[in-house]
Amino acid sequence: MGNIKYILSRLSKMDYKAMFDKVNTVHEKTNKNRISIFLDMTKCAKRYGAGYMDYDLFEMYNLTDEQRDTYITRGRNNALISKYNNKAYFHIFENKDEFNEKFDKYIKRDWVKVKGTDKEKVLNFIEKHSIFMAKPIDGGCGKGIEKINVSDYNSTEELYNYLNTSNANFELEEVIKQNEEVSKIYPGAINTVRVVTILKDNVPHVICAYFRIGNGKFVDNFNSGGMVAPIDVETGIVQDRAIDKNKILYENHPATGTPIKGFKFPYWNEALEMCKEAAKVVPQMAYVGWDVGFTPDGPLFVEANEFPGHDIYQLPEHTPDKIGMMPKFLNI
Repeated sequence: MGNIKYILSRLSKMDYKAMFDKVNTVHEKTNKNRISIFLDMTKCAKRYGAGYMDYDLFEMYNLTDEQRDTYITRGRNNALISKYNNKAYFHIFENKDEFNEKFDKYIKRDWVKVKGTDKEKVLNFIEKHSIFMAKPIDGGCGKGIEKINVSDYNSTEELYNYLNTSNANFELEEVIKQNEEVSKIYPGAINTVRVVTILKDNVPHVICAYFRIGNGKFVDNFNSGGMVAPIDVETGIVQDRAIDKNKILYENHPATGTPIKGFKFPYWNEALEMCKEAAKVVPQMAYVGWDVGFTPDGPLFVEANEFPGHDIYQLPEHTPDKIGMMPKFLNI
């Protein structure tokens, strides 16, 4: 029933122009008949909860029905979220200030919310940190984040007024000092690892882990110009090349020339234990994507996601066996 409701909801909101643009895109890649592509796309939507974006992104036109059934699609991801996450607790993960308060043990850096906080406390933060991050409290995908240099303003008062009167409801954070080995790959962003956990019968399970790498920006988000590579959960070693949203593969980082595949994360076991421990803090949110940063002294949380994106889990370039992530979820 949940899958049917999802499909009906998607149909009512469908951007049909974008869908037929995808049909044309697949036709150009495969030379398959457009009508057969459309019918196959519709079949994948009904049977596997795959939208036209999934159909193209995961190259479902190259998969058998058995292989397609192993993929976490948008519809299936939504079903997992509905099953494991209680919407009444979403706000803890949606609002960065609430998340920082709840998971303060794992944040390990100074932070302050601007609006609703005593002015003196905000000014004290600004005076203490000459460079800091300003993040919209309810923002996502790295959008709206600013890296503030206090010296760019005539006074702390001027900067405070900007932050306090901005349309964005900013939360300020101390800049994370990244582990030297991770910085060698790309020093321009805090390159995080997305660790996905499921809490089942109060036992946390790590489903997968992906290295998210900045590329030209100070954020590492896949949907904001970054790239991603799969990590072996047992060893903390990057298993394959990185790929960006345009499906360009990178053996080495284009900015530094540093190899990506084969990189082994420091403090890997500590990072996994931190995620497993944190997974029990709000048991009503049992399916979470944790974004882990690595410092010289160990791992910390940059943020976490109540709605873990499914688009980086099983990209064709990282799944040569054409088997998606669904079996790993079903094992739990």
